[in-house]
Parts: sequence; C-alpha cells; structure tokens
Amino acid sequence: MSAAIDVPSSERLPFLRGRSTAATVLAMIRNPLEALPPEVFIEPVVFTRTAGRTQVFLSDPTLIHEALVKSTDALGKGENVRRALGPALGKGLLTADGAHWKWQRQAVAGAFRHDKLIELQPAMIAAAEVTRDRLLAANGTALDIGHEMMRTTFDIIVETMMSGGHGIDVGKVEQGITDYLKPSGWTFALAMLNLPEWVPFPGRGKAREAVAFLRSSLARVIATRRKTPDERFDLVSMLLSASDPETGRSMSDDEIVDNLMTFITAGHETTALGLAWTFHLLARHPEYEAKVLEEIAAVTEGQPLRAEHVARLNYTKQVFSEAMRLYPPAPIITRTALREFRLGAFTIPAGTNLHVPIYAVHHHVSLWPNPETFQPDRFAPDAAKDRHRYAYMPFGAGPRVCIGNAFAIMEAVAILAVILPAIRLANPSAARPKAIMKVTLRPKERLLMTVQARA
Repeated sequence: MSAAIDVPSSERLPFLRGRSTAATVLAMIRNPLEALPPEVFIEPVVFTRTAGRTQVFLSDPTLIHEALVKSTDALGKGENVRRALGPALGKGLLTADGAHWKWQRQAVAGAFRHDKLIELQPAMIAAAEVTRDRLLAANGTALDIGHEMMRTTFDIIVETMMSGGHGIDVGKVEQGITDYLKPSGWTFALAMLNLPEWVPFPGRGKAREAVAFLRSSLARVIATRRKTPDERFDLVSMLLSASDPETGRSMSDDEIVDNLMTFITAGHETTALGLAWTFHLLARHPEYEAKVLEEIAAVTEGQPLRAEHVARLNYTKQVFSEAMRLYPPAPIITRTALREFRLGAFTIPAGTNLHVPIYAVHHHVSLWPNPETFQPDRFAPDAAKDRHRYAYMPFGAGPRVCIGNAFAIMEAVAILAVILPAIRLANPSAARPKAIMKVTLRPKERLLMTVQARA
C-alpha cells in the first residue's frame, strides 16, 4: 500500500480545465460530492478556478499533513463553513478560529479524558440495550436503521453530556437537524458565488425554524442549570464554569448553546450515520458479520456486554473503521488561506479555498487497493501501522481533529456488541444506496432494514 502520492514539482499552479461554474453550482446544490473534480480520486492535488476563486483539492496525505498541521496558522474556517454552520452553531468549537477556538477546546477537554469516557460506558450500553429491545419488539418489520441509530446516539449524548437533558424531545430534535441540513447544498453554492446571505432558496425558511427550535430547547436547559446549580460533572457544568485563561471571562448563554449544538449535531449525527452504514455493510457481507459475532461471544463468554469488554472488541472496531472509510460521516474539510503560504512545491495565495475531500482520500486508488471493496482487515494492527496517518481521517486531522473521536468509537463498538448478537438486520433491497452530502454523509433514501431476531 502506498504511504503517499508523488507530487509533481511546479511553481505555477496547474489549473484543471473542468466543468463550468454553472455546472459546478448545480452539482453543489444536488450533492456537493458531485461537485468534486473527478481527478481528486486519482491525482495528489488538483487546482481549479470557480467563480473567480482559486480552489485547491488535496488528496495526498503528505500535503494534507503539511497544510492542516504545519501551516494551520495560515488557514481559517472560511466563509463557506460560517454560512453553512454558523446560524446553528454560532462560534462554537466547530466553527470558531484562533484564540476563541483554543480556549473553548481547553474548556471541554476534561469531558473527553480517557478515565471520564470509561465512566460513561455503562450509559452507552444501557442506551444500546433499550434500542435492542425496541428492535426486537419490531421483529419481522422493516425499519429505518439511520433513524434508530439517531435515537440511540442522541439518548447517549444527552445522558452522558447533559445529565438527561431535562426532557428534550428526541424526535423533534432529529427532525430539526434534518430540516436544517437538507438545503445545505444551496448554502454552499451561494457562498461559492459570493451572493448575499439574504438570497432566498428552497428550504431556507424551514431551516431557520429548525435552528430556532434547536437553540431555544438548549437555552432552556442552560437556564434551568443556572437556576439550580448542582455537583454534576458533565459537559454543561464544564461550559458553565469555563473561563478564558487570558481574559478571565466566562461563556455567555449563547456561547454555551453554540457548543451544546455542536456536540449534539456533530456528536450524535456522525456516529449514528457511521453505525447505520456499518449495519448495512455487514448485512451485505455475512462473512464479516460472523467474525464480529464470534469475537463478541468470545470476549463476553455469552454474557451481557459489560464496560470492561468494549476495549477488547478489536475486530468489531476494525469493521466500524472500514465502514467510516467507505462512508466518512464528515466527507470534506474546507479551509480558507488567511495569508500566502507554501504548500509543497506550490505557493498558495491568500483567499484560496482549500479542500481536503476526505471521501476521495478514503477512495483514492493510490492509497487503498480495491478502494470500493469493504475489507475490515485493512485496519488490522499490522496493516494500519504501514499507512500514512492522513490517508484515513474520519474525524478530521491536525489540531482540530474531533475532540470526541474516542467517545464515538467506544460508543459505536458498544452499540454493535449489544445489538448484533440479538438481532440480524437484513437489507430488503439488493441495490447499493447512494450517499449524499448534507454537511454529513447520509444515505439519499432511508436505509430500511428488516429486523430478524436471532435464534
């Protein structure tokens, strides 16, 4: 397996003659993945000009490391991210830049320490058991596995990070997130064209209503916790007590909502999607499902899953990792050059939009043999150690790598280990589902699976 891709040396940016701006915009509206130049799946770096702006697409792990780690101070989140996510996430951890991002990350880091995550495992297992029992009650019927996983991961994040969440309506929150993300292709397209934010587009009104509902729901949680402080140690308590080490100021209610929105939308949605794709892939590959079941039985000795079992389910983790390679929940990283900087043999001008198409990197022919094939053994210890760190980035990369990545993996493995021994999920259709980017990577149609109780 190649560790990196050969990059041609050139000072002059070699712009690709691709589709017109109009065609790119239309593709962006339909599905931003379709707006990617096809060359990103075979070339190390691709340069284009769209709507008068330079676009750089990096598929080479060495250049990705150079950009996102060595030159991180030259890059900001940029206008596309602000317009797509800012209305919902404000200036929380996912959208903030510079010192404001740094102190927020420091404020919540304690919630994701390894010892804290170990304490949360029983809650993860309990939520998975509730889902297992709900699925068993629907034996013989077809259910939307994406929806079921959204419910499960939402229950976990509310219970572990918000100590129960004071009666937040799970169904309405899930629908609100969907309504907000649905027109995101329009948001990206209008930002690409540098059009004013007031320009109307289909779904804009519903998206605004969804944001208002989501943020007001969390604001009520914050108001309740401020009125009745207690000794709970969760994400909410950490945000309430956080202070900027340089200025000493604490977070406003809006800033706390920004971060809770970030963790609820990014934290539960991405893991749920990774799980939904995993169940789908295992149903298509019963030989790998059998190996997962064999491992779970050996580790648990046929007993109910306990917290201490989770870390020993290595093959189950490999399966989830391979599902996230094929279907990375966050398929593209976007940055904007704040100043001119060097990237390999190239000089990148200020104002350039830089994209790391994680979906393309994970399917790149020079990095992954038979990249479209589901092969969990790619993540066996001996195979993974020879791979470039930035050939696989389901949780992003660099200083801004997802702070909840260990939480997500632990959660996913626990859910798989509780549900799979009790339930077989079958794909009623042989058709391969189409993936569509709505900020996260979702199935275009509902991922219906038939529930079958195991004997």
